[in-house]
Amino acid sequence: MLITTLAFLWLSFAGLPYITSAQTPSSNITLPSNNGTSSSNSSGNTTNNPYQYPPKSNITYLSNWVPAPFNRTYYNPSSKWDEAHRKAANYLKNWTIEEKVQLTTGLGWEQGRCVGNIGPVPQHGFPGLCLMDAPTGIRLTDFNTAFPAGVNVASTFDKDLMYARGLAMGQEFRGKGANIALGPMTNMYRVPAGGRNWEGFGADPYLSGWATQMTVWGLQDAGVQATVKHYIANEQERNRTTSNSQITDRTMREIYSHPFLKAVQADVASVMCSYNLLNGTWACENSELLNGILKEDFGFKGYIMSDWNAQHTGVLSANAGLDMTMPGDIEQKSLTSYWGKNLTQAVQNGSVPLERLDDMAQRIMASFFLLHQDNGTFPEVNFDASRPRSITNNSHVDVRDDHWKLVQHIGASSTVLLKNVNNTLPLKAPRKMTLIGSDLAPSYKGPNGYSDRGGDEGTLAMGWGSGTCNFPYLVDPLEAISLQARKDGTTLDWWFNDFDTGSAQYWATGYDVALVGINSDSGEGYITVDGNEGDRNNITAWHNGDELVKAVAGVNNNTIVIIHSVGPIIMEDWIDHPNITAVLWAGLPGQESGNSLVDVLYGSYNPSGRLPYTIAKKQSDYPANIDYVNTDVIPHPPVEYKEDLNIDYRHFLSKNITPRYEFGYGLSYTTFDYSNINMWCHDDGVDQGGNKRDFVEERDVPSSSTNTTYPSANCNTTSPDGGSTRGNSTGKLGSFTLKSLHRTRWTISVDVTNTGNVLGCDIPQLYLGYPPEAGEPPKVLRDFNRIQLEPGATKTVTFELSRYDVSIWDVVKQRWVIPNGDFTIEVGRSSMDEKSIKTYWCFRGCD
Repeated sequence: MLITTLAFLWLSFAGLPYITSAQTPSSNITLPSNNGTSSSNSSGNTTNNPYQYPPKSNITYLSNWVPAPFNRTYYNPSSKWDEAHRKAANYLKNWTIEEKVQLTTGLGWEQGRCVGNIGPVPQHGFPGLCLMDAPTGIRLTDFNTAFPAGVNVASTFDKDLMYARGLAMGQEFRGKGANIALGPMTNMYRVPAGGRNWEGFGADPYLSGWATQMTVWGLQDAGVQATVKHYIANEQERNRTTSNSQITDRTMREIYSHPFLKAVQADVASVMCSYNLLNGTWACENSELLNGILKEDFGFKGYIMSDWNAQHTGVLSANAGLDMTMPGDIEQKSLTSYWGKNLTQAVQNGSVPLERLDDMAQRIMASFFLLHQDNGTFPEVNFDASRPRSITNNSHVDVRDDHWKLVQHIGASSTVLLKNVNNTLPLKAPRKMTLIGSDLAPSYKGPNGYSDRGGDEGTLAMGWGSGTCNFPYLVDPLEAISLQARKDGTTLDWWFNDFDTGSAQYWATGYDVALVGINSDSGEGYITVDGNEGDRNNITAWHNGDELVKAVAGVNNNTIVIIHSVGPIIMEDWIDHPNITAVLWAGLPGQESGNSLVDVLYGSYNPSGRLPYTIAKKQSDYPANIDYVNTDVIPHPPVEYKEDLNIDYRHFLSKNITPRYEFGYGLSYTTFDYSNINMWCHDDGVDQGGNKRDFVEERDVPSSSTNTTYPSANCNTTSPDGGSTRGNSTGKLGSFTLKSLHRTRWTISVDVTNTGNVLGCDIPQLYLGYPPEAGEPPKVLRDFNRIQLEPGATKTVTFELSRYDVSIWDVVKQRWVIPNGDFTIEVGRSSMDEKSIKTYWCFRGCD
C-alpha cells in the first residue's frame, strides 16, 4: 500500500500531470524507487526520465505498462477498416507535425459551435469535426426528436428496436451536421442509485452488449461516428473525477468490458475514456486499458477520446493510448492544453514517438473515411450549441422526419406491466376516472424549463445532464388520457398536489378507477436537484410518492400506479395493498410519453416490456451501494467492486434473496407456454475454409504458455480454450474477436405458444448455468428473442451460443476457457422464472 500511495502522490504532485509535454523534470524532482524512496544521482539530477517510452522499471506505475501497438496485423482483417486506414495514411502523407497534432486536440470549451470541436485544416481540405451529445438525441439544438432513454430501449429486449432507434438518432445527428455522436453510454447498473444509469442499457452485460452493438450499427449506418462510453467503471457520479474503481481482472473481462467488445465488433469509430481511476491509474492514461485491452485484445481500429477534461497528463496519456483530447483545454476556457503546441514539442524532442503521433492522426482520419464523411455530401454544422439564441449561427434545420412514431412505439414496447389483478388492465371505457399526482401532469415551466432537464416538476420523461436533449414538445399523460376520455365518454378529474394527501383522497373517492403517478429522477453530477448530486440519495419515490399512493389506495379499490423512473424504486410500503390492482413501469419514454402510456393502458399495445434490472424489497439487498462521501483530496476514495461477478440478479440468486421483481420480469395481457427445448452443435471441426485444424493457430499465445486442447464429447472435435491477451510485441491484434471464438457453435430451440386470447409479444430469455467449479453466478443471461403470436399460435424460437458465450476468463492462463462439466441451459420469461424449461449440455471434459 505504501508503494501505491507514494507512487500516486508522485504522479499527482511531482509535476507529471501539470508539466508541459516538452519539459523534462527539473533537477530538484526525485523519482520514487520501487521501495517508495527517491532515487537521484550525486549531482542531484534524476536518474530516469519519466517521459521515457516505456518508463523504466524503477518508476512505479499502478497499471502494467503496455506500449502502443504499431504495424501489427489483425486476426480478423476488415476490408472496411483496412480501406479506411489506407486512405487515411495516404491522405496524411504530406501533413506536418503541427497539422497532425491539430487533429488530436480540441479547440477548447465553447470555442466552436459544437460541444467538442476539431478545427479545420483548410490547406488539406479537411473541414474539421463536430462532436455532439447525447444518448437521447442531439443536444442543445431545436427541431430534434427527444427519444426514449437507453434504459427504455433495453426494456424492450428488442434488437430491431435497438437498431431502429440508433438509426433514427444517427439521421438527426447527420442532418444537423454533427460528425460524431457521443453515445451510446454502456456502463452497467452496478449501483441502483447511479445518476446516469438511465442513459445506459441495464444491469446485464449481454443485454447491454446487444443494445450497444445495435445502437452503434444504427448510428453508423446513418453515416455518423458513434462513441461508446464511458471506458471504464464510471458507475456513479459521486466523486467520479476523483474515485478509484477497483476491479478484479475476471470481473473486468466478463462484466464491464463486454459491451465495449461488442461495440468494437460493430466497428465503432470512437471510444471515450472515463473520469475515474481504474485500479490506481487514471482511465485516460491507463495503458493496460487503452493499449492493452482495447487496442490489442479487442483489436480496436478507431480512436480513443477523453471525456471532457478527463486528461491528466500530456506525454503519458499520448503514449498510453489516448488519441484525442476533449474539449482540448486543461480546464474549460483556460486556453491551455496538455497537447496542442506541447504535443508538437514532445514529438520534436522524442518524448512522444513520431510513429505514435502518426498512429493517432491516422486513427482519427480512418474513422472519418470509414463513415464516408469525406464524400462532400455531409452537411455543414447548422446550429450553435454554445449560443443557441444566436440568429446568425442557427439555421433551425428540422431533422425529425416521422421519428415520433418510433418514439411512441418504443415507449409502449418498453412499458413493463408489474401487477395486474383480475385483468384490471386494459381499461374498458370507465365512466368516471381521476388522475392523482404531478407526474401525470405537465410542468408549469414547460418541458425545457430547466437547463439540461435539471429539475423534476410535472411528468418525468428524461433524466438530467449532458445525456439530455431538448424536447420539441412533450405529450404528458393528462393530455393523452383526456383525448381518450373524450372518445370513451369518460368523465375525468385530477389532483396534482403531491403533498396534500387529504385532497388527493377526496378526488379519488367514488371513481371507477384512480391513476396515481409517481417518479424518481437522477442525472449527471454537475447538476444538483433537491439535494441529489447526480446520484439519487435513496431509491424511494420522489415528491411524497409513497404516501400519495397509500392515501389513494385507502379510499379507492381500483388504484393503478404509473411509475416514471430512472431506475428501481422501493415499493414495499404499498405494492401488496389489496386496492392496488395494477402497476405500470414506464421508465423515461421521451416526447410521446402520454401517447405510449395510453396505448398500453387501453390495450392498443399489449405490454411486452421486461425489467432491465432487479427491483429489490429494500436497498440494502443490492450487492453494492454508493458511499455518500464527497472528497477531492488524495488518496482518492476507493470504489471497491467487492461483488465481483454478482451484480444485480446474479447477486440475488447467489445469496438466495427474493426481490420484489427480478431482472427480465414483465407481465402481458395474454399468457404463454414453453415446450420442446432442443440443442444441437454446428461445428464439425472444419473451419470455413474447409481445413480441419486447431484454432490455436489463430491466437496470440504468450511465449510461456502451452497449446492446450480439449475434447468435446458432443461435437467430436478439438479446439483450445479461446482468445488470449498479449503475447510478444509482434503478435496479432484482436484475439478477443477471433471468428472461431465468436461464431455460432450451438443452437437452442424452444416452442412458444400463446395460450391466451389476445395477440401479444413474448420475450423468452436464455440463461446459462455453469458447473459449480467454474465460480460463476448460478445463472447468467446469454441471449433473448422477441416473438409475436396470435392466440393459440406456436412458433419456434432459436438462440445461439459461441465458445466465448460458454467460457470464463482464466486469470492465470490469461485467456478464455470452457469449464469441464455439465451446464444447465434454461429458457424462461425472467431470470427467476419457476416455469422455465431446461436441458443440460457438456461443452468440455465429458466422458
